[in-house]
Amino acid sequence: MSRLQLLKALAPGFLPLLVFIAADALWGTRVGLIVAVASGILEMAISYARNRTWDRFVILDTLLIVAMGGMSLLLENDIFFRLKPAIVELFFCLILGISAFSPLNIMLAMSRRYLKGVAISQEQARAMTRSMRILFFIFLGHAALTAYAAFALSLQAWAFISGGLFYILFAAFFLSEWLRNRWQAKRASAAMPTYADEEWFDLVDVQGKVVGKAPRSLCHARKGLLHPVVHLHILDGRDRLFLQKRSPAKQIQPGKWDTAVGGHARSGEGIEAALKRETAEETGLEGLNAVPVARYVWESDVESELVHMFVARSSRQPRVDPQESSEGKFWKISKIREALGKGILTPNLEFELEILMRQVFGEKDR
Repeated sequence: MSRLQLLKALAPGFLPLLVFIAADALWGTRVGLIVAVASGILEMAISYARNRTWDRFVILDTLLIVAMGGMSLLLENDIFFRLKPAIVELFFCLILGISAFSPLNIMLAMSRRYLKGVAISQEQARAMTRSMRILFFIFLGHAALTAYAAFALSLQAWAFISGGLFYILFAAFFLSEWLRNRWQAKRASAAMPTYADEEWFDLVDVQGKVVGKAPRSLCHARKGLLHPVVHLHILDGRDRLFLQKRSPAKQIQPGKWDTAVGGHARSGEGIEAALKRETAEETGLEGLNAVPVARYVWESDVESELVHMFVARSSRQPRVDPQESSEGKFWKISKIREALGKGILTPNLEFELEILMRQVFGEKDR
């Protein structure tokens, strides 16, 4: 997940505050306060109608607006007017600082709430923390400079620092990220002539959009070359989960139990087509009604995968390919739980089991 995509995902939680900033600048504090609080109440009502629960992030945001608006009305003078942008930024700094430098990751909790259907791996969480630390220092530095300008510089200088400079800093920040991603994709594409005889995979962004392609050997030897794979979990009528034991000859996680189906999408192949092909090849089953459960980035020591995770039910016994797996059987969920953390299951399977417990069996985070 890129920093830009993260901010887009979190924007709904901060919408009332963003509305207050815009309305305050256009129509003044009183009108801005009314408009922003009304937008917060409306957003909470919509959230409750959809999810039957109150959005605590929007509630917190709206209460902050009331506090800020009240202070603005009580301390309506030129200095406080100039300090308001810095106060808003310090609020963001507080949220980012708590999330990036303490065990209480508010931003991660918000992203999980708003990015429904997209799981966040540990590697993504670490990348998000690094991003939040960078944004924390950008906000903090700009807030300090704005406060300095409010007391020591002219109105014109303050206007540029609090407004124009803020957008310049953010534009430079996101431009550097875009250039870095483009450079990685071009570097992978530049290797095309040397790998003409290999199977090729598409390179994608976290939304699955194709941005290039690379050979199998390169994708499996270098982190950052995100390529799509499909995983299918097969349940029987007794809610038992079919697992395959990886062949001892496998280079990665040999001899461990893994998902029923796991394989790469070929270059130019759609996700559903890849799932049907891999399912037929690895289990001999066709015509399953596979339901999408999650999409997430999984990074091992040697590769980066965009995993499209599905679940299906079958009354038929899957077969296993002896070249890929040494054994296959249905497991009771209780037996799988007993095997967690003991080196019996692959780490990727253990990660996906947490998703299955929430999305399929309706269990809360343990």
